[in-house]
Amino acid sequence: MIPRALLFGNASIANPSISPDGNWLAWAASADQIMNLWVAPRVDMGAARQVTFDTGRGVTGHFWSKDSAYLLFSQDTDGDENFKLHAVELATGEQRCLTPFDGTRASIAYISRKTPGKILVNLNRRDKRFADLFTLELASGEMALVAENPGVASFIVDDSYNVRFAVGPTADGGRQLLEPSDTGDWRTCSVAGPEDARNTGWAHVDSAGTTLYAFDSRDRDTSALVAIDLATRETTVLGASPLADVNSMITDMKTYRPVAFWTHHERPTIHVLDESVRADVDFLNAQDIGQWGISSRTLDDRIWLVGSSSDTQTGVTWLYERSAKTLEQLFVHRPELQDLPMARMQSTIVHARDGLKLVCYLTLPRDADTGEPLKAKSPLPMALLVHGGPWDRDRFGFNSMHQLLADRGYAVLNVNFRSSTGFGKRFINAGDGQWGRKMDDDLDDAVDWAIAAGIADPKRIAIVGGSYGGFAVLSALTKQPGRYACGVDIVGPSNLQSLLAAIPPHWEHERQMLYRAVGNPTTPQGIAELKARSPLHAAGNITDPLMIAQGANDPRVPQTESDQMVDKLVSRGIPVTYVLFPDEGHGFSREPNRLVFNAMMEAFLARHLGGEMEPFEVEDFVGTTMQVRQGDLPYGRS
Repeated sequence: MIPRALLFGNASIANPSISPDGNWLAWAASADQIMNLWVAPRVDMGAARQVTFDTGRGVTGHFWSKDSAYLLFSQDTDGDENFKLHAVELATGEQRCLTPFDGTRASIAYISRKTPGKILVNLNRRDKRFADLFTLELASGEMALVAENPGVASFIVDDSYNVRFAVGPTADGGRQLLEPSDTGDWRTCSVAGPEDARNTGWAHVDSAGTTLYAFDSRDRDTSALVAIDLATRETTVLGASPLADVNSMITDMKTYRPVAFWTHHERPTIHVLDESVRADVDFLNAQDIGQWGISSRTLDDRIWLVGSSSDTQTGVTWLYERSAKTLEQLFVHRPELQDLPMARMQSTIVHARDGLKLVCYLTLPRDADTGEPLKAKSPLPMALLVHGGPWDRDRFGFNSMHQLLADRGYAVLNVNFRSSTGFGKRFINAGDGQWGRKMDDDLDDAVDWAIAAGIADPKRIAIVGGSYGGFAVLSALTKQPGRYACGVDIVGPSNLQSLLAAIPPHWEHERQMLYRAVGNPTTPQGIAELKARSPLHAAGNITDPLMIAQGANDPRVPQTESDQMVDKLVSRGIPVTYVLFPDEGHGFSREPNRLVFNAMMEAFLARHLGGEMEPFEVEDFVGTTMQVRQGDLPYGRS
């Protein structure tokens, strides 16, 4: 049995990076259940030293200033997503909060090589809906307004921090590219209609300020990587795939011109655009390191940090020297898992009842896997995992939840249902208005496929999901009592009306897109539709065991979404287990909370599906703040 803590505890090493000058390495490491940042000279790892000493939620992600003098990182308070920006000066070890404004979201907008001691930040201090743009001097903390936000989602700037464009919403839920005029007004220079809004976005300008790069699905289905000549406004397609959207690019460090891009249909694929990186891509593809990507680069582009993993191998970070074509292993992120046997992940395409092609991922327990494609030795208890968003997707690769559940004896199935991202605009738009309808049908169709293939035991299937996935759990249990043996809802909405009424202020630019996708609460017909598809109003139909978990500070799906569902169930005498984490937001960040939740979920599934479980007592999880608000706690040592 793979210990739960090895999969869901803090990694030994996380998010390594190399400084722009190539002299330093930085990473996050765990001590006393809390992640903090460390640095070391690249040539002397023995001189590593800790540079942050957080005792709360920890520090994981970080950025370098372009002069390699500062490490920058963000923190919120108990998951409220009001992030403050902090800096650590490497020479002195001094740590300062650069944006000490309560109730304000700060984020890094841009870090230019031209002004290494000055960065560009977004702050919604003036208006919680729209973030203004400021320069911030790292040494002094002095800030200066660059642009007041006129109601847009983001700005596009050049290396001199001149605002070149802004990206904002249209009244009908589309996106538009805006350009500042000499008089200080903004004029629309390009529009993506509502059908293209989630697949089209303008990215950055080149270092010369003559070309704008974008992801564009207009006049096509999947988004292409395009270049727009700013003098002529002529658009050139640089690359595309008929199966999947372009989801990211690698750019030249000096010109910012795209040199390669990635797509991900069933599996990730890199596409080379420029011969300057072809030898590097060919070399890395030829190494036996699994799927790889660039996590960090030096300013002169001589050294890359390359992260790699596979479906059966957790993350590894390598130092790649481009001229010498040498690859040195730096970090194994979870070394305790290195020699443990992992179950393989398989991909397949399931056809929905209306013909839509759904990319799915299946993991079988190692002792139940025949070795043939998509075939189990006998029908198994199965966990259907539903991703959040829903504007996100499941991907091929190492998945801790797949490994845990397969190790406990379950088949595990992920479904990229309609509205999932990455598969073109027709696929994502097919989910509009289909919360609780065709999006549910896609999940059902994939479950039917697993049953017909002899993979899933129809009487022992669980549905588990977070955020939108939690909504899908509640929807399934209310619409089809008895279909699932149990369900686990993690920070999922129960009432679409109250969910839309609680849209965070900084999502204002998304409001019309949300109304288009979820439903319009401003019309009688829209309200009726939202009510009909909200699990809260059909809670009395639930007959299957249900577990609900919630963070008290969740700004996206407020605690009231879980509270009202639990209240409705209790008032009708329907059993439910409800656990609340008072110091968490949209998901569980602190290690003891993450571990105790996964332990309880594992026990809940074992009780109702019959799989194995790692014995535990709640007292084992020192530091957890979990509160059992409803139901018993029958999860002890077996």
